[in-house]
Amino acid sequence: MPTRYSRTLAALHWLLALMIIAELFAGKVLLGNTPNSDPDKLFGLSMHMPIGLVILALMILRVIVRIRSAKPPHADIGNDILNRAGIWAHWLLYALVFIMALSGIAMARGAGLPDIVFGGSGAPLPAEFTGPARIVHGFAATALIVLIIGHIGAAIYHQHVRKDGLLARMSLRR
Repeated sequence: MPTRYSRTLAALHWLLALMIIAELFAGKVLLGNTPNSDPDKLFGLSMHMPIGLVILALMILRVIVRIRSAKPPHADIGNDILNRAGIWAHWLLYALVFIMALSGIAMARGAGLPDIVFGGSGAPLPAEFTGPARIVHGFAATALIVLIIGHIGAAIYHQHVRKDGLLARMSLRR
């Protein structure tokens, strides 16, 4: 019988998965291809920035729930190295999401975006977003996309090749 925490973890997993994928798409495709001189960029940022903060808050909650709750045993793939890689991949996913959120905050503050986007300062967006936080944000986004693709691939492998019921553990219908 699943615990309240396991349902909470599953719900947070799927909610965060959708939000993170949407934010990566918005950042890489929509915002990344819109010049800072385009007024639509301001609207996009007014959506992207608060959603990023919500993801950060939900990730903090997810880590707290994960630490405080009983979890099923890790999926065994029959290879100790791959089993450990799976565990590390999950923690790396968490770390990259935190890095994305924190570098996004640093980048926004460094560019004066809170006043421009939400404070009604009327100032234009900077010509470019530059600096170490921007570099970290872009690198972490790319790394997160690669890791998410691997995560989805591993889930498909467990479900259709190993047929070990891994996805059933993450179901919201129990």
